[in-house]
Amino acid sequence: MRLVFMGTPAFAVPSLVEIVSAGHEVVCVYSQPPRPRGRGQQLRPSPVQELAESLGIEVRTPATLAGEAEAIEALDLDALIVVAYGQILKPRVLDAARLGAYNLHASLLPRWRGAAPIQRAIMAGDTETGVQIMRMSEGLDEGPVLLSERLAIGPEDTASTLGEALSTLGASLWPRALGALERGGANFVEQVGESTYARKISAAEARIDWTRPARQVDGHIRGLSSVPGAYFMHEGVRIKVLMSACEPDHDLADGAQEGKAQPGTVQGGTVQGGTVEAGTVLAANEGGVVVACADGAVRLTRLQREGRAVQSSADFLRGYPLAAGAVLG
Repeated sequence: MRLVFMGTPAFAVPSLVEIVSAGHEVVCVYSQPPRPRGRGQQLRPSPVQELAESLGIEVRTPATLAGEAEAIEALDLDALIVVAYGQILKPRVLDAARLGAYNLHASLLPRWRGAAPIQRAIMAGDTETGVQIMRMSEGLDEGPVLLSERLAIGPEDTASTLGEALSTLGASLWPRALGALERGGANFVEQVGESTYARKISAAEARIDWTRPARQVDGHIRGLSSVPGAYFMHEGVRIKVLMSACEPDHDLADGAQEGKAQPGTVQGGTVQGGTVEAGTVLAANEGGVVVACADGAVRLTRLQREGRAVQSSADFLRGYPLAAGAVLG
């Protein structure tokens, strides 16, 4: 089939690989313009652009698709493929290909329509998600579904790990989907059920709220790992948390057993078999930093100070000791 592929981040790369490997003709790739990246903030192409250029495929990177409809129509396409492109497609673009436009979405629609379905699923405590190929319509992620696969969300999944798994799983659907379209045997299923909206992640919501239940705090941390990264403040220092574990039944210190502990309080852990009392520096606690929440606690296991590399809790505490009893903001 003669196709245009629209995609930008690393999530979309496996899909382009699968489509090309299946023998389809990708005549052009659309991707977001190069952005400043890295320490030097130099302009760099997107992962999809880099791959497409390495394969000898023409790449177009317009800031918007306004005025592109005619150019896309001129390509005489069978279908238009979209995977995390990052722009809204107007009706004329959606209708530019003979068989329509198709999108790979990382949720089980209609749950989590919108920009951040992977992050929102983890943050909401969902135990299952998936990937679906749908025919695009003018409504946001409202089109009928062609193919779907489910995937469990585990207690150690982060937005990064789950995104990688869904990227690979979703890519594997394209040869089947395009084959069905080519044969004229595609079977579409309309979305049913209550819809939820996965709004874009904002920097303002990244700060950890310790007054929430432990399960919600843990989901918040894992759902925002690694970008933008959930964080807390301690004595004016911003510290990101990239991984945590929920401990809803943790036996909290300082009267917390009766639910009186101040949320955000660093709890006594165990070092070399002994209990850490309040005021003791947790500089060798291999098990992580345990912090009280509205109920139970979370154990912080991977942390990052501003301007530093991500570290295990043990390495972090050696360079930035926290004391049992310290209150995190």
